[in-house]
Amino acid sequence: MQFDDDARLDPSQVEDARASGPSPRGGPGGMPGGCMLPIGRRGGCGGCLILIVAAVGMLLFGVVPSPFPGEEDGQQGGGRMPSPPPTSAPSPTGNLAERCRTGADADQSEDCRIVGTVNSIQSYWRQAFAEQGRTYTPARTVLFSQAVDTACGMADSAVGPFYCPADRKVYLDLSFFNTLQRDFGAEGGPFAQAYVVAHEYGHHVQNLLGTMNRVGSDNRPGAGSPSVRLELQADCYAGVWAHNAVKTGFYEAPFTQADIDQALSAAAAVGDDSIQRRSQGRVTPDAFTHGTSEQRTRWFGIGYDTGDPTRCDTFTGRI
Repeated sequence: MQFDDDARLDPSQVEDARASGPSPRGGPGGMPGGCMLPIGRRGGCGGCLILIVAAVGMLLFGVVPSPFPGEEDGQQGGGRMPSPPPTSAPSPTGNLAERCRTGADADQSEDCRIVGTVNSIQSYWRQAFAEQGRTYTPARTVLFSQAVDTACGMADSAVGPFYCPADRKVYLDLSFFNTLQRDFGAEGGPFAQAYVVAHEYGHHVQNLLGTMNRVGSDNRPGAGSPSVRLELQADCYAGVWAHNAVKTGFYEAPFTQADIDQALSAAAAVGDDSIQRRSQGRVTPDAFTHGTSEQRTRWFGIGYDTGDPTRCDTFTGRI
């Protein structure tokens, strides 16, 4: 996975909130699990599409719903917009604008690699939407450490990467990737990181297309549940981007099989069945929320093999 050295990066698509540390309203351990909803906002936990694994306290590649019901295409019910970030938050890009300018920088720095990956993913979806007569609205990725305040509520690092539709942002603590290797047995590597980021942007695409709104508050767990289908579609969308990534101009050559194996290893490591075996010693399909290891790798493969987002219909038939 090598970036084109001359590719121009756009660090404005990534916010660096790490310098500010945990919010005064929370911190590590401040989000004990369940729905991430700000105090005083309506919505309860009925629309939550995530699973906090009790044994490890981690949400793996999740989507945190807006605290406002009745959204359509990411707009707040009644036209109400998310609350602005705290005034103490750092400037949107921190020093990323100084450090992350070209593809050569992305090959040398993890931070800049995330910037380049986000740039490529959004470049692809912008073109894909345009081909369908739609307009793609970009989403920023927020790099945080320990804890972060979002329009969906407080979160700490234990929840893992997630997407908040209320502010249309992807949230990522880079320490997650070490945990993915150490505790979940994933192979790791740059393309495993790219897969995780692409999966979260798959949720952003679902938000823009109204898929999340159609799923609504039906957060019942289970092998064929809406939450599982939503997650598997995001895996498929990640594969679609991987198929088309070189065309975005940010990478110098097609991905190797070793790159793809990193993504498949990450997808398999966070299958519901794999996590349940590690955490409780048995598999309970009625509690599935993300899909099995086989399903996650297969749907990523469908996206990667076809490069066609229309082939990512996980809501029809068996999965």
